[in-house]
Amino acid sequence: MPMSCKDSHMDNGKYVRYTPEQVDALERLYHDCPKPSSVRRQQLIRECPILSNIEPKQIKVWFQNRRCREKQRKEASRLQGVNRKLTAMNKLLMEENDRLQKQVSQLVYENSYFRQHTPSNALATKDTSCESVVTGGQQNHLTPQHTPRDASPAGLLSIAEETLTEFLSKATGTAVEWVQMPGMKPGPDSIGIVAISHGCTGVAARACGLVGLEPTRVAEILKDRPSWFRDCRAVEVLNVLPTPNGGTTELLYTQLYAPTTLAPGRDFWLLRYTSVMDDGSLVVCERSLSNTQNGPSMPAVQNFVRAEMLPSGYLIRPCDGGGSIIHIVDHMNLEAWNVPEVLRPLYESSTVLAQKVTMAALRHLKQIAQDISQSSNVSNWGRRPAALRALSHRLSRGFNEALNGFGDDGWSLIGNDGMDDVTILVNSNPEKLMGLNISFTNGYTSISNSVLCAKASMLLQNVPPAILLRFLREHRSEWADNFDTYSAAAVKIGPSNFLGTRVANFGGQVVLPLAQTIEHEELLEVIKLEGVGQSPEDSMMPRDLFLLQLCSGMDENAVGTCGELIFAPIDASFVEDAPLLPSGFRIIPLDPGKDASSPNRTLDLASALETGNKPSSDLAVTNGNSRSVMTIAFQFAFENHMQENVACGARQYVRSIISSVQRVALALSSTNLGPNSGLRSMLGGTTPEAHTLARWICQSYRNYMGDELLKPNGEGSESILKALWHHSDAILCCSLKAVPVFTFANQAGLDMLETTLVALQDISLEKIFDDHGRKNLCSEFPQIMNQGFATLQGGICLSSMSRPISYERSVAWKVLDEDANPHCFCFMFVNWSLV
Repeated sequence: MPMSCKDSHMDNGKYVRYTPEQVDALERLYHDCPKPSSVRRQQLIRECPILSNIEPKQIKVWFQNRRCREKQRKEASRLQGVNRKLTAMNKLLMEENDRLQKQVSQLVYENSYFRQHTPSNALATKDTSCESVVTGGQQNHLTPQHTPRDASPAGLLSIAEETLTEFLSKATGTAVEWVQMPGMKPGPDSIGIVAISHGCTGVAARACGLVGLEPTRVAEILKDRPSWFRDCRAVEVLNVLPTPNGGTTELLYTQLYAPTTLAPGRDFWLLRYTSVMDDGSLVVCERSLSNTQNGPSMPAVQNFVRAEMLPSGYLIRPCDGGGSIIHIVDHMNLEAWNVPEVLRPLYESSTVLAQKVTMAALRHLKQIAQDISQSSNVSNWGRRPAALRALSHRLSRGFNEALNGFGDDGWSLIGNDGMDDVTILVNSNPEKLMGLNISFTNGYTSISNSVLCAKASMLLQNVPPAILLRFLREHRSEWADNFDTYSAAAVKIGPSNFLGTRVANFGGQVVLPLAQTIEHEELLEVIKLEGVGQSPEDSMMPRDLFLLQLCSGMDENAVGTCGELIFAPIDASFVEDAPLLPSGFRIIPLDPGKDASSPNRTLDLASALETGNKPSSDLAVTNGNSRSVMTIAFQFAFENHMQENVACGARQYVRSIISSVQRVALALSSTNLGPNSGLRSMLGGTTPEAHTLARWICQSYRNYMGDELLKPNGEGSESILKALWHHSDAILCCSLKAVPVFTFANQAGLDMLETTLVALQDISLEKIFDDHGRKNLCSEFPQIMNQGFATLQGGICLSSMSRPISYERSVAWKVLDEDANPHCFCFMFVNWSLV
């Protein structure tokens, strides 16, 4: 006999079926408090009469089940998103495979054809079975390039349609022989599929990828080239013409900054065509216009060399489930003949083009998509990616403006002192710099009404740019001298203190990270320089100085990446629109070996990077004959009547920086530091004492600890040094002086201290410990001296960048030489990690 509702309610062991009204009430309560306590559940029953017939235990189970369903729903949604991404990537890879198969078939046909025919007849026939023909490694354009055209809308539309056809043949066809970009591994979490040209006219790069943005939004972002391409100074739209198919034809004038002081900038007169294809894909393609096509008047512009853009652009297809699949092609002739011979590899490198333009576009799109997906809680600087990205952009553009010194921005050249190593420019109209829409005096003293830029370029031999850049970033005192005083004067102090003779003795620098890009190739941070002495009164109470700093290109494994260290003084009450005077360094690799001369060599490098094998010497990241050009530009604000004194002081100061950098570069060149190059240098016989030291470290550890430091993996001092270098724990040696300084570290030790072998000797033992660690060390030091070893408790120490490092424990022991005399102390930090 069925029980009544009352009997059911009275039986605490029975489950009561929820009514729709009760479910609605519980849902409302869940959104307010998804995990109520026992007391809260009792309160809910009292406050909600509709739940009075439900036991608290049953309500507890309902909330548990509801949380479980929510978790499953989120996981299912995440997996659906991953599945859509993998499906789209699989489609992209299949298309790429089809294109490569077509390219292979065409190359096999051409190879067979040339083998069977004499050279005189080799060009008599051409293959028309594919979308285009590649003969002898040179691109045959689909249409004649230099036939005069009608400049009317119909004539421009004809050029636009041909541009579209040629662009698509490069993006999805075989008009260009593409080879994989060195070091790039395609996959669902990578930037995409990146390739560079082999044997075509000019330099070309191609990329395919997935982005979480709609096609129209992607096109809008990419067409605004100055917003993401740091080397693009301006894009001026001269005319917009609608086309019968619903698209647009635009006439553009574009300017690119020169990357160094040794070359002029490039400019382009372009036709850009935007259209929608039959399958719904959006296409934006462009090419250079020339007088031979009866285009608009294209006069030469001072300080620029006219370059050519061959058919390039973006193919953007909607992706199932949202987002877009994008194909990017960049193809240019940068007129390399117009620059000094030493710089020509920079203008003839498809790898450089891919990194600076093609990959930059993809990264920018991915960064914006990530910002949008994570924009739910915008509450502080750390969660304002668009604002931080704008600051990075302003720093980079401000540095480029100073480096190029264009006359239409107010810059003028002043005479030198008989030597042309440092160029001095003055701008008496700084309000125009960087497009500031605020008064220059907002944040600056009103009497600092001009800006001076001192700039120079220098050639570096056998110096890994990433290592040199990291050294400059981590060891400011090695080169900064009194620049920080000058910078502070530009912001806070009157000109009477500007470019004086005082030296900025600061106690140290503290790094305050702000943001980093999606692949960590760029960092934005605030540097706090503590205890800067700027004036006589500061000797009693030194001030702190703040710099906004942008760092990029510090990855040693990246092939041919340009590195930058750009900074600008800021006030402690820094606001987004505060004026910036960026200064800093740019290091550009010039090694022509970075571009492969054949597809096989490029793929060999990619497979070597993937498997961890050492690539061939001519394609190694740190080539023994590598060259790079460093460009230095420093800006100073000053009062007009002090121009002569400021120019003299700035010139001498930049020369002192050049001297400091040359000294550091010489040290780095002699050791040829790299991913394992510190070890390779020692194994090469240049420092045979390293083998001996490694043997002493292991022998002393065995004698004092009764255990082996290294697992036996071979015989000989070279094997011991290799094993020590690759040991997972940080091993560091310090001197026996009154103030011990580090003299040696393995790779883990260098990573822990965030330093290099060269800079290691500037770090004292005491500096890396906090107060607790120093007390711990002092208490155990007598035991180390008497017994020869000690085990220190775990704790916190500091890297050279003042970042905290936690470690489980530390072991210290004396290292004895062959005669049993103390040589140094050795410390091993076990299970360390940056906090």
